[in-house]
Amino acid sequence: MQRENINGADIEYLVQGEGEPLLFIHGNCIADAFFPLLAESRLAGSYRIILYHRRGYCGSARACEPFDTSQQAADGQALLRHLGIARAHIVGHSYGAAIALQWALDAPDQVHSLAVLEPPLIKWVPSGKAFWEFIAFFNEMYKRGEREGMVDVYLTGLVGPEYRRLLNTAPPPGAFEQVVADLDTFFQIELPELQRWQFTAEDARRIRQPVLAVVGGETAPFHIEGHELLKQWVRHAEELVAPLTNHALQIINPGAIAEGLADFLSRHPL
Repeated sequence: MQRENINGADIEYLVQGEGEPLLFIHGNCIADAFFPLLAESRLAGSYRIILYHRRGYCGSARACEPFDTSQQAADGQALLRHLGIARAHIVGHSYGAAIALQWALDAPDQVHSLAVLEPPLIKWVPSGKAFWEFIAFFNEMYKRGEREGMVDVYLTGLVGPEYRRLLNTAPPPGAFEQVVADLDTFFQIELPELQRWQFTAEDARRIRQPVLAVVGGETAPFHIEGHELLKQWVRHAEELVAPLTNHALQIINPGAIAEGLADFLSRHPL
């Protein structure tokens, strides 16, 4: 990855391939969760793929609390300007999907199409309380300094019992250790901001770009409810259900995600 000063901070990024620009925004914890898509020919052979590590992840600069979704989106906007790209397809996963939605509101001219993989619409769904109870358990482990144990339990629930094998074969080596190293960003910066983030039905109606709403076929109830809510709020959104996957859908089944994205993008070219 290259490392440049972007928007006042050192940001790591990777650009690969040629074609219409396609930028990916990773979610919490696993900074290289989109790396498996680099091996998928439907995307890698047709698009100029841009991956970057958000502030607080891997070799990018640390983020200082508060650092909200608009500030996160501003880093992506600055990266596109640095690369001389006026408009791109934007894909976000989890917290990265929240950033992508905010980006579409803050700088709509830069966003040609929007694909969101299980955005965290936790505040607005019935099972949102269960999510925060789920997080509270890990927060206590984090406070006790049980970092590796917390990551083990969290990723077992998020990805499944074979998460180590998936992390070792899909993203770059050392992915587990990197998740442990990046925990402070998750707990100190992004979880508080997720509780503050405001995204309403009125905001959703302002999004005019083509939208692909992606959900795992075996994901948690709060993500299923969030997916259904997004479809209600963004009536023109298209849908992709990735079979046999949970919240780590692009790691577990990158082929289905790449195929679905490629079909969506082919219908909405720049």
